Amino acid sequence: MDAKEVQTLLEELFPDSHEDVLVESVGNRSARVRLRVQPKHLRPGQTVSGPAIMALADTAMYVALLGELGPVTKAVTVSLGIHFLRRPRQVDLMAEAKLLKVGRRLAFGEISIAELEKPESPVAHATVSYALPAT
Repeated sequence: MDAKEVQTLLEELFPDSHEDVLVESVGNRSARVRLRVQPKHLRPGQTVSGPAIMALADTAMYVALLGELGPVTKAVTVSLGIHFLRRPRQVDLMAEAKLLKVGRRLAFGEISIAELEKPESPVAHATVSYALPAT
């Protein structure tokens, strides 16, 4: 699946949250996903909340899987570990996902999340594993 196909699928599967996420690119066991930061993503102090960043990491991993395997809509998150590296400002965030292993039943990847304007300085790093449906 290419970025446009994945974006369309996300809009169908998650109609309440698709406007927050933009699939920038998909390919070569990777994905780039942008979070359009809105007031609902902020916590006191005008920083992006941890749950919003975690959701971005999970979404980026799912997008990378869709790009690699096609529409595996029944794939589910098994685990998500995240390290918050610095406080993000109230700007859009970009997640870069890389699939490290895709097996028959499990996929594992890592995600680096940075402010759109500062891609060289991550605000968070996550590892995510997904259970894949039996084929």
